Amino acid sequence: MSSSLDQLTADAMKLTLRDRVQLAQRIVSTLDDEVESGAEELWLAEAARRLEELHRGSVRGIDSDEAFRTAREALKR
Repeated sequence: MSSSLDQLTADAMKLTLRDRVQLAQRIVSTLDDEVESGAEELWLAEAARRLEELHRGSVRGIDSDEAFRTAREALKR
């Protein structure tokens, strides 16, 4: 960590619990905006890749009922 980041962390740790929580929430909310915009692009690329696999026949689609049943069973384990 840089010395300014170390100092900022030390100062933040002097805050009350409530203020530290609010600070953390503010920082995390700025990350969410950046991650969400990048994540949407990644999900769209992944969906396009999977659709192409279906069209090429390199993967087989499954019925949604089967997919949900398999997911429920996996969650029970």
